[in-house]
Amino acid sequence: MSPAVPVGRAGRARLAVLALLGSILVPLVAAGLRSVLWALAGIAGLALAAVGVWWTLAHTGALRALGVVLSVLAPVAVLVLYASFGMLGPALVSLGLWLLALTAARTALAPRHTTVSRQAVVEAPRAPWVLMNPRSGGGKVDRFDLVEKARAAGCRVVLLDAGRHQDVTGLARQAVAEGADLLAVAGGDGTQALVAEVAARNDLPFVVIPAGTRNHFALDLGLDRDDPAAALEALTLGVELRVDLGYAADRVFVNNASFGTYASIVTDPAYRDAKARTTLRTLPGLLTGEDAPGLRVRADGTRLDGLQALLVSNNPYGRAVDAARPGRRERLDSGCLGVVCVRVGNTAQAARMAGSPRSGGLIRLSAGEVVVEAGTDTLPVGIDGEHVVLPSPVVCRSAPGALRVRVPRHRPHAPRVSGGAADWPGVARLALGRLPVAG
Repeated sequence: MSPAVPVGRAGRARLAVLALLGSILVPLVAAGLRSVLWALAGIAGLALAAVGVWWTLAHTGALRALGVVLSVLAPVAVLVLYASFGMLGPALVSLGLWLLALTAARTALAPRHTTVSRQAVVEAPRAPWVLMNPRSGGGKVDRFDLVEKARAAGCRVVLLDAGRHQDVTGLARQAVAEGADLLAVAGGDGTQALVAEVAARNDLPFVVIPAGTRNHFALDLGLDRDDPAAALEALTLGVELRVDLGYAADRVFVNNASFGTYASIVTDPAYRDAKARTTLRTLPGLLTGEDAPGLRVRADGTRLDGLQALLVSNNPYGRAVDAARPGRRERLDSGCLGVVCVRVGNTAQAARMAGSPRSGGLIRLSAGEVVVEAGTDTLPVGIDGEHVVLPSPVVCRSAPGALRVRVPRHRPHAPRVSGGAADWPGVARLALGRLPVAG
């Protein structure tokens, strides 16, 4: 006797199938077989827009100006064409149903329980130590009174001095030598990573206080980035998670290590004060000129070359178009690195990339080890937003479960597994009341 399918999952699977059928039927009812031509017109508009974006990024002068015009006018022309023939409404409804179908399909195939690291209630630390960067996040440390609140919670607080360079790793090691039994950071992800490595090496718990600008690590831990002080609840009302750390050579990262175009751009001294202008100035040479990186990658058994950009992440990121969790990591304990590669060398490849996600311009995979090289002795790397130069080849690896992270017991954005890419045969089986075949 086959196991019963949970009612909620079956319902979401049926919703996914109905929404998918609806996304096909709406344009068919509105335009009949001509809907195929309307779909082709939409794809052509996307391809032309992609060509425009490519010309904008990879060229200068008149071709860049033409690219800006094309990237704006192509999608506008498609919308005007749809509206003129009464197809804009059906097209938007069809797109909405398709997005609903994808989201429902992914959640239907998700495991019944999240596969997050085992959580355990922990006792309050006796000698917690907190490093705070007053400059991070535009002054969040002062704005949220984090120093006073941390001291009231029994923490020893060390403030980074804005006027001089300080060895963050050295400060954390000294704290451990003086008896700290918990390390915490109120600052950006780069500082978080440095102290997290010291905590991992000494098997001490680590607390993330999201006082930086973006705080991607805190976001994927489910913390409230709008209320950094709430993270201090982890000291007294916390649970402990085991999460992975990533390494690029001997440098640790909690989020990602980037290679290629982005890593080269941030080496420019002008980037910090004029990001957009510096990017537009340097991108053409990095994409099509003699300075183009030409990265080669070996990710487990997969070999790729001719890459302009590469992102290696501590656990895979979700897709940017995922309506449930766009561009976020559902897990931090899979023991795998996420790999996103970009390989677009000319106008034709840019157009194909817009028309077909499987064109080879954007490649996503997971791996336990990633080796990156570019035919040079060294490689610029952006590690959690900080620029470093490492000897080539650079070996990236995951350290599964290396870090003990304490988080508040109640997190507003705790991660949930949503099931990965939609497996439509599996969704159809669920909709019929049968469990999908295990892969």
